[in-house]
Amino acid sequence: MTDTVISSASKEVVIGFARRFVVIGERINPTGRKLLAEEMKNGDYSRVRADALAQVAAGAQILDVNAGIALADEPRILAECIRLLQSITDVPLCIDSSTVEALEAGLEVYQGKALLNSVTGEEERLERVLPLVRKYGCAVVAIANDDSGISEDINVRFDVAKKIVQRASDHGIPANDIVVDPLVMPVGAINTAGRQVMQLLKRLRTELKVNTTCGASNLSFGLPNRNGLNSAFIGMAIASGMTSAITNPLRSELMLAIRGADVVMGHDPECAAWIEAYRERPANGAALRGRRRRAARE
Repeated sequence: MTDTVISSASKEVVIGFARRFVVIGERINPTGRKLLAEEMKNGDYSRVRADALAQVAAGAQILDVNAGIALADEPRILAECIRLLQSITDVPLCIDSSTVEALEAGLEVYQGKALLNSVTGEEERLERVLPLVRKYGCAVVAIANDDSGISEDINVRFDVAKKIVQRASDHGIPANDIVVDPLVMPVGAINTAGRQVMQLLKRLRTELKVNTTCGASNLSFGLPNRNGLNSAFIGMAIASGMTSAITNPLRSELMLAIRGADVVMGHDPECAAWIEAYRERPANGAALRGRRRRAARE
C-alpha cells in the first residue's frame, strides 16, 4: 500500500489507500475573493487566520495556501502566510502557486514536509519544479495535463501522470511522494466526466500505485445545488480509490459524505471519527448534573 506522509513541525498526516480520506482545506486562496485578495496584498492576514482556524475546526487535515494576487509580491506574501499559519496551527500545509519563485519562497520558510501544488507534464514545469521537490524533500501534486493541454481522453491523462512519475523517479523522487490530480472536468459540459474520473482513479491506484487528489468542486461548475452534487461525487470518488481532495470543509454536507464514505469503505476503524463528529452531546445542564451525580457516588 502507498502512503504519502505530509508533516508540519509537530504533526504528521498520511494520505493512503487504506486510510481515512484527507481533506485539504481550500479557503486560503484569493482567487475569486476580492476582499481577501486586497487584505493579503496589504499585509492584513486576519481573514487568513480566521479561515485557517475555521477549516481545521471543521475537519481539514491539511490547509492549502495560495497567494496568487495580480500585481502583488506573491513570494513574500506566501512566505508570510506560511509563517503565520505554522504559528497558529499544527496541521501540515499544501503550498499552492503557479509561480516557481513563490513555491520556493514558501518551501524555504516551511517547517516540516510540505505538499507542493503543483507540477504538470509540461517540460518546462517538470524541469523547474522537480528539482525543488528533490531539494526540499517535499511531496508534490502532479496534474495530468501537459504541453498539449487537458485531454478529454483518460488514456492520455493516465500517460501524462505516468510520465510525471517516471520523470520524478529520474530525480530520485519516489512514487509515494507523488499525489496525482486526474483532473475533474465539469459534468455539465462533459456528461461522462464523472464516470471518466472513476475509471482513471482505479488505473492510477492499481497500475501506478499513487495517491490521488482533485479540486472536487470542478465537477459541479455551472450547475445548481453544487454542494449536493459535490457531496454525491466525493463519496463515489472515495469508493473508486481517491485518497484526498482540495475542498471546502465548511460545507457540512460534504464532510458528512466524506465521513460516511470512510465508514462504509472500512477506513474509519470502529467508526471512531464518525462517532466523534456526530454523537449527541448532552446539554450543559445535563452534563453538569451528570458530573454532580458521579461526584456524589465517589
